[in-house]
Amino acid sequence: MAAPNVRTSSFSRNISVVSSSPQIPGLKCGPNGTTFISTGIRDLDRILGGGYPLGSLVMVMEDPEAPHHMDLLRTFMSQGLVNSQPLLYASPSKDPRGFLGTLPNPGSSKEDKPTAPDLDQGESLRIAWQYRKYMENQKSSIDDYSNDFDMRKPLERQFLAGRPIDCVSLLDSSDLSVAQDHCATFLTKFPRLCIVPFLFDGHLLLASFKSIFFFLALNSSNIASIGRIAIQSFCSPLCEYSDKESEMLSFIRLLKSMLMVSNAVAIVTFPPSMLSPSSSTRLQHMADTLLSVKAIPDGDKELEKLLTGYKDINGFLNIHKVARINTQVPVILEAKTFSMSLKKRRFLALECLNQAPVDGSSGTSYGTSGSCSGSSKSGALDF
Repeated sequence: MAAPNVRTSSFSRNISVVSSSPQIPGLKCGPNGTTFISTGIRDLDRILGGGYPLGSLVMVMEDPEAPHHMDLLRTFMSQGLVNSQPLLYASPSKDPRGFLGTLPNPGSSKEDKPTAPDLDQGESLRIAWQYRKYMENQKSSIDDYSNDFDMRKPLERQFLAGRPIDCVSLLDSSDLSVAQDHCATFLTKFPRLCIVPFLFDGHLLLASFKSIFFFLALNSSNIASIGRIAIQSFCSPLCEYSDKESEMLSFIRLLKSMLMVSNAVAIVTFPPSMLSPSSSTRLQHMADTLLSVKAIPDGDKELEKLLTGYKDINGFLNIHKVARINTQVPVILEAKTFSMSLKKRRFLALECLNQAPVDGSSGTSYGTSGSCSGSSKSGALDF
C-alpha cells in the first residue's frame, strides 16, 4: 500500500516528548507533535500517514452519481463510537438519528485464525507458536486504534448505548445558527492548550518556535478526551440556507477556527456542483485534508482494459490535499487516485490503480510510476 515518504528539514522538528503512547485509546502520536485519530479505514490511515490530525478539518467532495462519501462518513463515525469518542452528526434529514442504524460493525478481514499447536511437534513449532502469540499482541494494540468494519453488518447496540451522541437536523433550518451553536457547545468539551502572543508596553512578545512545539507536545500527551464531528451533504438543496453561500463559507471558516483550538476532528461532505465555482474553490481551500469520490463508469470498455480488477472496483478516491500540522513540509504520496472495493464483499479497501498486463507482462502500478503528479489538465482519473 502506498505510504507517504517521511522527510525532515529545517521547517519541521521532531519532538521526543510525544514518543510515549497516548493515555486514551484511538490516538496515535506522529512527528512534530501531531496526534492522529483513525479514519475508520486502515488503508486510508496508512495513505495519509497515520489518519486525520487532531484539530483538522476534512472536506469530502461528493459525486451525485454514487454515495461513496457515505462510506467515509460511516467508517469515521463507527470508529469513534467503538473507541467511546463523543460524536456530533448533522445531516439534511428529518431523523438524523436513524442514520446510526446504517453504521458498520467492527469485524476481522483476516481469513486465517490461530489454532492451538500440536504437542507432538518439535521445538521449532513451539518457537513459531510463541512468535504467533507475539504477533497477536501486536495486532491487539493496532485494534485499539483502528478496526476493519463489516459494511453489511449494522453496528451492535453496545457501541451505541450510553455513548454521547448529538444528532442535528439541517432540513428545517433557515440558517446555520443552530448547527453553529451545536458545534460550539460540542467543541468546548475538548479544549486544547493554546499559546497566544501578548502585548507588553506596545511590543509583541512571542515564544520561540522550540517552546511552542514543546508546549504543544506536552498538551497532546495529556489529552483527556477527543470528539468527532460528521456533517453530511452540507450544501444540499434540501436545506433552506442552500442559496446563502456567504453564510455557508462563514460557518466553515468558524468551524475551522474552533477546531484549531480543540481536540477534535470534523469531516464535512458537500456536493460542489451545488455551489458557484468561486465558493466551491474557497471551501476546498479551507480544508486541511481534501478528498473526493468518483463513481466508476458503467460499461467503460477502455477503462476495463486499462485497469486490473476492474469488475471489483466500486469507485475511486482522490486525495487532493493532506493536512500539515506543525510543519511546512508537504506529505508526498506515491499516488493520488485509489480504487475503492469491498474485500469479501464486506470490508472497504483502497488500492493503487494498476495497469492491466500487456503481452504477458506484469501490471504496472500507477502509484509507483512517476506520472502520478498529474498534469495541467485533469481528467476523470488523475494518474
